[in-house]
Amino acid sequence: MKLTIKEIADMAGVSVTTVSQILNNKGSRFSEATRKNVLEIVDKYQYKPDFFASNIITRHSKTVGMIVPDVTDFFFSKIVEGVETHLNALGYMILLCNSKHSKEEEEKYVTELIHRSVDGIILATPNVLDEDHLLKKRMAASFPVVLVDRGINKRNYGQLLINEHEGAYKAMTSLIAKGHRHIGMLKETEGYYQLTERVSAYRNALEDHGILVQEEYICSGELTLKGGYKAALKVLENKEITAIFCGNDEMAIGAYQAIYENGLRIPEDISVIGFDGLEISQYLTPSLTTVYQPAFDIGYYAAKFLVEGIHGDAQKIPNKIFETTFVERDSVISIDNKRKKR
Repeated sequence: MKLTIKEIADMAGVSVTTVSQILNNKGSRFSEATRKNVLEIVDKYQYKPDFFASNIITRHSKTVGMIVPDVTDFFFSKIVEGVETHLNALGYMILLCNSKHSKEEEEKYVTELIHRSVDGIILATPNVLDEDHLLKKRMAASFPVVLVDRGINKRNYGQLLINEHEGAYKAMTSLIAKGHRHIGMLKETEGYYQLTERVSAYRNALEDHGILVQEEYICSGELTLKGGYKAALKVLENKEITAIFCGNDEMAIGAYQAIYENGLRIPEDISVIGFDGLEISQYLTPSLTTVYQPAFDIGYYAAKFLVEGIHGDAQKIPNKIFETTFVERDSVISIDNKRKKR
């Protein structure tokens, strides 16, 4: 039996206003006995508020749209977990959309989410938004939006950034300090979520230490286990390679398989470093040295700032920069830099 708020009020012998105040934890012009009686009726009949009706009154749907480029990616799934943790505690629901790295799909989802009257949107995008993009127009009209986009869309508010360059640079200098001079790099393919800062750090670290950047040491693949596996096979064609810096932990896991298939050992023959700090990285054999970035916190703060924008000034949503942490484990070894080719 689905009750209306009026029927609950009639059963409890109170006004609709009193029931509404009790359900929303507001007001105090009623006794504790009245509050308990109303909540017992609500519990007995498993009453749920009609969010459509509530939306008409409050102009809030208690729904947030979120678009990510790949829902299967471990990093983005952790961001989603952070978003859910904050929003669910506040009674919000998420409409999660997977753009599959497609600009067209992303634009379609933005239009659909706005059509469904979401209160705000969290957009993780590899794309630069066009000037006539619907979301830019809505942002100008104070619609709450938080971007997770590595800073490629310039704005003064609502942008979450990660200090990727510093983390990747630390990883590279660690390899160099351990005697490695022939270091491969696994990066993303064109059109994928671009890891520009990580590739720049790779190049900068080599150049700063007087080591020639050899383009054949840099190979591209999808940011997946399979992508890492295929890219690592290509890198390993360079017999001088003693270490591989991977664009993310998934690629590093794929690289493990490629290294083993080549009859090589980690780290005795090839040292490996990942990026992301996924939980699984510590359970590999050997455990993966990596750069941790706080994906859960990024999602949590994205949700926190968005809700603040929904209930306040959407153009005062703060920016935030997240730091990375270099995590040394067992997949890297010091070498004699005069070591011969394999």
